[in-house]
Amino acid sequence: MHKTPLDALHRRLGARMVEFAGYEMPLQYQGIIAEHLACRSGAALFDVSHMGQVEIADAAGLERLVPGDMTGLRPGRQRYTLLLNAAGGIIDDLMVANLGTHFQAVLNAGRKDVGVAHMRANGLGVVTHFERALLAVQGPQAVAVVPEAAGLKFMDAAGLDIAGIACVVTRSGYTGEDGFEIGCAGAAGEALAEALLARGAVPAGLGARDSLRLEAGLCLYGNDIGETTNPVAAQLGFALSKKRLAAGDFIGAAAVTAALAGGVPRKLVGIRLDGRAPARAHAPIHVGGQQVGEVTSGCFAPSLNAPVALGYVRADCAAPGTALDLIVRDKPLPGFVTPLPFIPHNYVR
Repeated sequence: MHKTPLDALHRRLGARMVEFAGYEMPLQYQGIIAEHLACRSGAALFDVSHMGQVEIADAAGLERLVPGDMTGLRPGRQRYTLLLNAAGGIIDDLMVANLGTHFQAVLNAGRKDVGVAHMRANGLGVVTHFERALLAVQGPQAVAVVPEAAGLKFMDAAGLDIAGIACVVTRSGYTGEDGFEIGCAGAAGEALAEALLARGAVPAGLGARDSLRLEAGLCLYGNDIGETTNPVAAQLGFALSKKRLAAGDFIGAAAVTAALAGGVPRKLVGIRLDGRAPARAHAPIHVGGQQVGEVTSGCFAPSLNAPVALGYVRADCAAPGTALDLIVRDKPLPGFVTPLPFIPHNYVR
């Protein structure tokens, strides 16, 4: 398995290590719930160096592969977008920042090789920087941990020195909280992490990262979206540029346009469960004794002190308030469709 530049630090901090996307990664340090709540109330530090950082010079070339407006992305700004296949399925979801001299894209760990291969196969020049470190500081106290980036607004991007280390910083993250994602040379990653911990960040692992993003109603590739998922079904319409849809010149445009015009047979919804027992991925979803969908992600949400889930249901069962049964070990757990996110986002705009 691969190791991130922070591997030795994780072990010194007593992390419980697990395999994820071909990497040895920290699942937790002191405990998932404690780390989750530390992020919601203070500042948590996550190692996300397993994700794929790549450099792209050709905005117009990238635009042919995604439904987002890349040529209109101003220097110093970042945008969430999607790599699509010809059927409109999601090859990967990624963040793209215009750094002035070039674009930086961050791909999911388990999809970075697939994404880069897709880009190159479609004529896009890509320089990979998989050796770099990438750290995420998330929570309402994130700016106290990274005061050098206090001037950035949500989805801004800039080159900054953090604790004397040259970094690329974006004000973004995947927890629903304010925060920063900070990239630097791999050799400097451990020193940067130690500086951020010394400033008050709490180390947090994959367990808390998953429960945080689920509370925030954010999709996880491989669970909630994949190569057969149309963005319209996944409720990712915000990533579809009206300008690009009108042009219809990106891979998958016909399938996305058809889904917008004619609707989709199933939709991703948020689900609140009664009681305290959670439902996990692949649990069947029933209405009136008939299966109408399946859970894609589920957990007990520490911030809500209640179980939540994401899942795809038949489109006629997707309205907020719809009563559902989630089947766990042949037992129906009652719940209902609820608007996303489960908790408000706290981004600084």
